[in-house]
This record gives sequence, C-alpha cells and structure tokens, in this order.
Amino acid sequence: MITGTARCGLRYAVRRSGSAVAYCSLGIAAGTRYEKGFHSGIAHFTEHTLFKGTRRKSASVINSYLDRLGGELNAYTTKEEIVLHSTVLKEDLAKAGALLLELATEATFPEAAVCTERGVVTDEIKSYKDSPSDDIYDRFEEKLFKGHPLSMPILGTPASVKGITSGELRRFVSEKFVPERMAFTVVADIDEKKMEAMVLKIAEKAFGGRVPAECTETVFSPAALENVFEDTIVKKNHEANAVIGGFAPSLYGGRERVAAILLGNILGGPASNSILNNVLREKHGWVYGVESSYTQYADTGIMAICLGCEKENLDKCLSAVKKEILKIQAFELSERKLAAAKKQLLGQLAISSDNGESQCLSMGKSLLAYGRIFSTGETISQIESVTAAEIREAACRIFAPGMTSRMIMI
Repeated sequence: MITGTARCGLRYAVRRSGSAVAYCSLGIAAGTRYEKGFHSGIAHFTEHTLFKGTRRKSASVINSYLDRLGGELNAYTTKEEIVLHSTVLKEDLAKAGALLLELATEATFPEAAVCTERGVVTDEIKSYKDSPSDDIYDRFEEKLFKGHPLSMPILGTPASVKGITSGELRRFVSEKFVPERMAFTVVADIDEKKMEAMVLKIAEKAFGGRVPAECTETVFSPAALENVFEDTIVKKNHEANAVIGGFAPSLYGGRERVAAILLGNILGGPASNSILNNVLREKHGWVYGVESSYTQYADTGIMAICLGCEKENLDKCLSAVKKEILKIQAFELSERKLAAAKKQLLGQLAISSDNGESQCLSMGKSLLAYGRIFSTGETISQIESVTAAEIREAACRIFAPGMTSRMIMI
C-alpha cells in the first residue's frame, strides 16, 4: 500500500488487490456536525444533488457514465463525512476516479433539480419516521447529544430542507469541499505506483496548484455532554422499541476504544452467539432481533442496545438486558471466553477486509480520522492486548448507574 498527500493537500492511499474489479472512494469531512451557519440537513442534501449536473456533464450523462461500463456510482452521508464511491472494472478506474472529483468540485446544483430533490428528501424523512427502529434511534441520539452539533438529524427536517437553495449548496461546497478535508482511496489490481500517479494526476486537474489551507474547524469538548434521560414516546405502534445506552470512547480513545468494540461485539454484535441474542431471542423468543451498536466520533462516541418486541415482553426484555450488563460489570471474562471473543472479532474484520469495497471505504475513513491507515498487524496487536479487566471497566463506565439513558417507543 502507498499513502501520501498531493500538493493541494488531498490525502490518498492506494492498495493492490487480486480482483478484476476496482474500487475508489472520496471521503470529505463535511458531515452533519459541520452544518453550523447552514440549514439542517444540507450535508445530506448536497450528497443527493451533486449528481444533478456539473460544468461539464448533465445529470443524465452522470447517471449513465459508469452504468454503461457496467460500473456503479454511489454516495452516503454520516454525522462527520460525505462519501462518494464507485465500483468499476480496473481498466475504467481512471474514469471513475476523475468523475468523483469532478462531482465534488464542479457540481452546479441547478435550481429545478434542487426543487425536485426537496420532495425526494422530504419523502425520505417521512419514511424514516414510519420506521420505529430508525425513528427511536434518531430521537435517542438527538436527545443524548442535545446542545452539541452531533444532535442534528442527518436528513434534516421538512422545514429545514424546504429552505435549502442552490446558492446555499454552492456556498457549503465552497467552504467544506476543499482538498485538505478530503481522502481519496483506491483498491485495484494495478501496480501501486501507477495508481498513485493516476491519483496525483486527477488531483492536479481538479485543484491545480492550490496551496492547502490550515483546517480550523472547531472541535467540541464532550465534557459538556451530561444528558441522561428516561423517556417514553407513545406512537401506538404494533410493537415496542427500546434504546438503552450512553457515551462511549471517541475515535481517539486508544485502548478504551478497542475494549468498547469488544464489549459491543460480545453484548450484541452481528454474530448469533452474542449474549443478548442468545438470551432474548434464542432462549426466550422475546424479540426478532436485538443489537448493540458502537458509533465513534471525533470527540465522543455512543454505545446503544436496540431492540423491538411485543409490548407484553418489553419489561422482561429490559430486565434481561440490565441483568446481562450487571454480569459483565461484576465479573471478568474467563481466559477462554476472552480468547474466543478476540478470535471472533478478528475473523469478522478479516472477512470484511476481504471485500474490496469495504476495504476502500475503511481506508478512507481511517485517513480522514487519523491521517494514516493501520496495518493488519497493528490492528491484531491492539485487539490481542485488551484485557478482561479493560472490557469489564468499559462496561462499568459506559453503562454506569446514573449515566445510562433509555428511550422507549410504544
């Protein structure tokens, strides 16, 4: 793998694979938390409307540009980033990479397209409100982060979306879509030196001789976040939904962050043998699904246990969750269980990294967050070094009495 920084300030990483399929992504530190001074939801709205035309290509040309080559073009928005990514045959990689930077630097945001997209995004907001599991998590995060930029909904609100204009979109892109806030990553079966040369050529064409500016974005202290609550929302849904959780280590949490990753995986990770899945679904049949999510941001994080069940099973589910958390807080994992948990997580990561698209997106996120990409050896070492005591401490800290919030929707 080769990593570096182009003259304009764009960070990049290229990695050779053994597949005929090539992947490239452009990550931009311009997510929802950076919307101060703009309408709520503008980051997500920008992601939608980047594809509506550039100075050189119409929307119809953009939509078919990679499709006719058998490729794919996509994008998504998070609280901290907007990501454009594409999948193509390796011989078409240069076209895909150039298109991503063209979308990021030359989008025109035609007023007619913006008007149309307002309706599309408003419908998307309403569809999330119709999904109890999505709706309750958004509400939980909004209240937990109250007073902090992370509290803002990614999609915005119907009222805020209505106020977004072409001029505001251009101003947002002008301020946030700058090379020093970007990371470009490539995974393909091409010589890495050739891929690096391709990236530098594309960056030069997009930004010319631009000199990188110092990034002065405000970083908010998580110390001000002390929101703890127990809320019940009545929506007369068929099932009851619940979220239980609280603040967790940030992206820069070091060993505490890795311990939290292991804790989340043990409690309610994607594997069917997670503690809560075993107890709530397999043993008692109280839920269709239960999961533990750990989301890491630049200055804080959130760990949340999410479940949906029949209303008559809600109290039993909540009691069982509390009981299992108390067990982890009271007793350290045995050496055998700790080793098994580490092996499971390492296996999940290895399988994920075998997917070229996942690898490309992960590389971009790492570059944006840390300015570097951790080697497989470093990742293994970080996980293997975590102790049972550190996992227990993570459970005690994250789910501490008086610091754990809960939201129920019935």
